[in-house]
Amino acid sequence: MTLREFLSDRLGRIALWLVCIALAALFLFAAGTQPGVLALLMLALFLVFVTVQAADFLRQRARLLELEAILEGLDRKYLFAECVPPPKSLYERRLFDLTRRAGRAMAGAVSDAQAQQRKYREYVEQWVHEIKAPITAARLICRDLDGETRRKLTAELAQIEAHIERALFYARAENPEQDCLLRQIDMGKVAAQAIENHRSLLIQSGVQVVTEELDCTVYTDEKWAVFILGQLLQNAARYRGTAPVIILSTKPLGKQTQLIVHDNGIGIPAHELPRVFDRGFTGSNGRNRGGSTGMGLYLCKKLAGFLELGLEIASEEGKGTTVTLTFPTKENLTKL
Repeated sequence: MTLREFLSDRLGRIALWLVCIALAALFLFAAGTQPGVLALLMLALFLVFVTVQAADFLRQRARLLELEAILEGLDRKYLFAECVPPPKSLYERRLFDLTRRAGRAMAGAVSDAQAQQRKYREYVEQWVHEIKAPITAARLICRDLDGETRRKLTAELAQIEAHIERALFYARAENPEQDCLLRQIDMGKVAAQAIENHRSLLIQSGVQVVTEELDCTVYTDEKWAVFILGQLLQNAARYRGTAPVIILSTKPLGKQTQLIVHDNGIGIPAHELPRVFDRGFTGSNGRNRGGSTGMGLYLCKKLAGFLELGLEIASEEGKGTTVTLTFPTKENLTKL
């Protein structure tokens, strides 16, 4: 609190004091008080008034600085009202009592919301695991069908599994620390698993996947890394051009390792690039080709942030897209 703010807050009170002093001076002057004595009295009243206001300003300023220091030192700032020292006035006691009651009500509402969110997430995860059984049964049934019908149904089932996988990871992304194991993994193994998970889509789309120099290790969560790479492969297949090719390669960056996913697809318009990681953003390509949810790259960005991965995208419309994942070193991982 500055002196200007204090005076602005007390403007009405100061004006009232000055009016009272002026009226008292007029009364004493009318009563025949000597001008010299009257001047001394007014000076004394003015000094008392200034002293009282200065002391009040310093007291309030020190109190606010103390409370600000307490707030800055709290990790959970919503517990501020519970951690302040005992109030020093009746007004402050009543004010902090109201603040505590409001804070407890808010904490209760937040706790209820978190419980509902947790139940919903558990339901989604349970549903995902239960839905896998009929999908597996449908795949077994497909084996008895003729070649073309089987190929089409297998591809559609693969798309269903991809949507289900996104739903599962979206639910888990709210509390990623509960389902994360950071350890040393082989990049080639991650790439092979991601390609295998989306083999039907890649084959149906006629996409050739080329891997180069993937014989290196990185520190991350294998399951999440496979999911992120799988979303990039799906996007490359969905927005493919003629003779589609996806190139997966790695490049050292100091002690870090970069995974580069490059395709020769239709690319992304330049004005849409800043928004591709936004939740629900589909862009002109997604609207034209259909089937886009706008969640794939959003989840990639969110999970990459928790895994401390750098995620960058560059694209040129009509020529292709390049996505770069930068894996941190073991020493720089704060969650390891």
